[in-house]
Amino acid sequence: MTHHGLTRLAALLATGVAASCLATVPAHAQETVYSFDIPAQDLGGALRAFGQATNQQIIFADDVVHGKRSGAVRGRHSADDALRQLLAGTGLVARKTRGGMYTLEAETAAIADADGAAVVDDSIVVTGSRIRRSETQTSAPMTSFGKQDLTERGYVQVGELLNDVTSNVPDFPINPTKGYPAGSGQTYPNLLNLGAGRTLTLVNGRRMVSSASGLGDRIVDTNVIPAGLIERVEIIQGGGAAVYGSDAIAGVVNYILKDDFDGLEIDGQQSISTYGDDYRPYLRLTAGKNFADNRGNIAINLEYSKTDPLLDYDRPWTDLSPIAVTNPNDTGPNDGEPTQIYITHPRYRFHNYNGVIFRPSGSPPFFATFLSDSGGNLFQFNDDGSQVVNYDPGIYYGGSASAIGGDGLDWREVSTAVTGVERYTGTANGHFDITSNVKVIGEFLYGHQKGTDPYGTQAIFRTLFNSYDGGAGLVPFDRTNPYLTQDAINSLDAVSPAFAAGDQLYLARIMNILPTRNRGSERDTWRALVGLEGDFEAAGRSFYWSVTASRGKSTGYVEVFDSYATHLNNALDSVRANGEIVCRINADADPTNDDAACAPIDPFGNVKASQAALDYATVLSGSHFENVQDDVLATLGGDLFKLPGGLAKFSVAYEHRRDYANLVPYEADQLGIVSNCCASEPIEAEYNTDEFSAELLVPLLGEDFNLPAVKSLVADGSFRHVDNSIAGKENVWGAGLLWDTGFGVTLRGSRSRNFRAPSLEQLFSPVSVSNGPIGYDPCDMDTIGQGPNPAVRLQNCQALFAANPGYGDLATFQDPAENTSLALISSGGNLNLKNEISNTWTYGVVVQPSFVPGLTFTADRIEVTLDNGLTAFSPANFLSSCFDSTDYPNNNACDNFTRNGQGYIVTANQTTFNAAIIKYHGEIYNLNYLLPLERVFGKDMGTLEFNVEATHTTLALSNATGASESRSEGTIANPEWRARFDLRYSKGPFRAFYQMYYLPSALHTVNATVENDPMPHISGNTRHSVSIQYEFPKLTLRAGVNNLTNKGPSFPTRNYGDLYGRQFYVGAKIRFW
Repeated sequence: MTHHGLTRLAALLATGVAASCLATVPAHAQETVYSFDIPAQDLGGALRAFGQATNQQIIFADDVVHGKRSGAVRGRHSADDALRQLLAGTGLVARKTRGGMYTLEAETAAIADADGAAVVDDSIVVTGSRIRRSETQTSAPMTSFGKQDLTERGYVQVGELLNDVTSNVPDFPINPTKGYPAGSGQTYPNLLNLGAGRTLTLVNGRRMVSSASGLGDRIVDTNVIPAGLIERVEIIQGGGAAVYGSDAIAGVVNYILKDDFDGLEIDGQQSISTYGDDYRPYLRLTAGKNFADNRGNIAINLEYSKTDPLLDYDRPWTDLSPIAVTNPNDTGPNDGEPTQIYITHPRYRFHNYNGVIFRPSGSPPFFATFLSDSGGNLFQFNDDGSQVVNYDPGIYYGGSASAIGGDGLDWREVSTAVTGVERYTGTANGHFDITSNVKVIGEFLYGHQKGTDPYGTQAIFRTLFNSYDGGAGLVPFDRTNPYLTQDAINSLDAVSPAFAAGDQLYLARIMNILPTRNRGSERDTWRALVGLEGDFEAAGRSFYWSVTASRGKSTGYVEVFDSYATHLNNALDSVRANGEIVCRINADADPTNDDAACAPIDPFGNVKASQAALDYATVLSGSHFENVQDDVLATLGGDLFKLPGGLAKFSVAYEHRRDYANLVPYEADQLGIVSNCCASEPIEAEYNTDEFSAELLVPLLGEDFNLPAVKSLVADGSFRHVDNSIAGKENVWGAGLLWDTGFGVTLRGSRSRNFRAPSLEQLFSPVSVSNGPIGYDPCDMDTIGQGPNPAVRLQNCQALFAANPGYGDLATFQDPAENTSLALISSGGNLNLKNEISNTWTYGVVVQPSFVPGLTFTADRIEVTLDNGLTAFSPANFLSSCFDSTDYPNNNACDNFTRNGQGYIVTANQTTFNAAIIKYHGEIYNLNYLLPLERVFGKDMGTLEFNVEATHTTLALSNATGASESRSEGTIANPEWRARFDLRYSKGPFRAFYQMYYLPSALHTVNATVENDPMPHISGNTRHSVSIQYEFPKLTLRAGVNNLTNKGPSFPTRNYGDLYGRQFYVGAKIRFW
């Protein structure tokens, strides 16, 4: 063992000794067998006797058990076997809280055994292992929640509840960067913020087909999961690849669905925001029936929900649309002034819907300057294009593109705040006991999701910094244009003698000619599974097995209207012939370029084009995609041999999987006629994997064989061999230790090696070239003070500008290629990619002191180190690697982009490499306390349950390029703390709930200071939510308010907090049987 490993082990031992001093009575060991001698009696007395015999905390109200009788329980039984017998025929079910205590409630749609008693199966397969064991007996940290958690929050989609898990980074259908599409509405778990592709999603412990739009990461949209059939959701943090395979680096999210529902329920809910919008209708029908003397069951679940899109105008915090602009008070480094400041309600000063007029300057049509007269007045066309009028660019500073006020484009009209999502799901689960030891199982899951992003494209922006040939640059015109009125010609002649002499001017405007700006998306996802599973006895030992085969498919499209680049240019270039306005190509002397379909477009003013022109100049752009997964899984597990500490257990498994993906661009994209300039090729790829895994659980000490302060000591190990047809072979493993001190304290620790295989897109994406924004230029005035070593970056940029005087003043340099489609970007896959590997340590403590009945506290440390990480080397990565390097300009990254004479990036490369290094260190804390108020007041006044969950991030290091490190802990991307407090009150059929979700003050960006960031420190954010619920015999009513105080995201962010605002909801569930 390494010195580092010994240090961790010593820390684990020290924690155990210290924690043991805090508790004095042994905690319940879930696998322990007890001796019972409980006669038939009143149920309340029997349950108290049960608690005394097991030291197990069981909470119940006297009115729940009043008048009920228990059966007799004698002999040696596990706690749950005994509880099953006590509750037989009572109509009650025992539930476990997060803290591991039992509570009793009326059996409504609970799982029942043949005698009608609620089954509480202690020996289940929990996430993180295929060995049957107790949920509290895992050596790795795990958290879980159930259906009631969804109901308490008024959530109708499990992704909403995942956003409350503090180890998961909340994911909403928004884009945190203004000006970009809000997306398709999909949401994914992202544990520890290591990336959604590094969190594995399972349904009933088995893989699910990817929901990605094409060949992207193997991620599963939470919209597909049927909320109405959720039994529980288990989340294991830190690893899991040895048990489940690729992608389990940050952890695993396992959705476990009900498989034995007997009854009929209809559930409905409606929500509305405090602003009178954001309606969220939800309707669910769940029906199930046991048959053949309870040997079989079939259940179906149908759901519908919808959320409307939100625009920036719809919320006060997005209505502000804060944009960073040049700070006029900044005099240089170390003056206490940032290089930029925020302005609100900004306008883009270089174009609008009517058309801002430019004259040539430099190398048109890419570069021009405002047309102005001797008085400095600027010009635009009026709304109907008949006149040239003054143009007010607003108040702006330096070279900033955004201004305060003026006639430019309102930034609120650039992009959508929140994508609308409409979803349908249909699920059918069934099983039938062929014999008492063998059953056939079947699952079918279907989900349909439609995303609506109203401002999903920026119309057709004919702007200063875009390409004319790509259908997005400035529109040239001269005085012969037939749409120019004589009044407009006279005005322009007076301002521009060159125009009067026949030279061209240019128009920057938004061509609002698309049929719709909506970026639409639809997808259909399904998985069908059949299998056999069973158990048997052999040589005095118990075994269980399963064989399943499944096929999953996800198909859909993403589409948006775009310009037909050459057609649009043709339509904007018109002349008068034979008294009619026609396209120039149809009136010139060259018959080879004639196009009878060309219909002219008036470029001046916000004038509606003819339908013929719209049909000619616009085209539908997008792609169809298909993902297919075939999976065969066989498992065998059970008891190996008896040790003094208990039974050693094992599990082995074989899995064969085929993943296939197909991405077919629309015809216009394949031809390269849309505004991104270049052709896109169809992609089709697949790979196969054969995987063998084994697990072993060994009770080293326990039962009657133990030592002082060691009631039990259990070791576990796992191993997996993977043979991927593309990425090759890989071996991963895991090992863990669980130590019950016998004093109410359990220590646990684990060590694992995990992996993620490259995706089909990363491997096979063909080389393509398109215009697009680069996102980040290190020499831009607003980023030059950032990076891992700002002094190195500044020095390298100074050297670049000194060698190229034409680039201008570095202190005021702004690269429009950052967020306009100026650069020609080449991208493609990389067939040389290998698996990325992570090494993970977890160690923690579980405290359940008997002197505080109902209290459970857990604390777990997680340390993840990922090497050879699969990272998309974007243009921004190449640029950062180049200018943050002490080897500038000889670093190879500097060869992957070029600049033009003004210093703007005009070409760049993009691909994937095994280069990233990622490190995460943090802790997850959970405290749960169940307090029957009878203890306080001496009579039954209900029960309170307190729960606190917090994730503390102490290190979030990323090195995307292998050359420069960036630490983001303490920023809004990885705040030092995320915390949640839940308070529940219940008495009989009444329940009340309160939640607080807390985000602390954090840095805006990595290395943010007052010198390089207009708001380096972002204020903390706290959200409060409440709900109530009352259960009648056949009807449950609920109501609640999410975000009670209507707290928006912390300024100036869009995602550090709740963008939706206060939301009211009411709901009802009707049970027919």
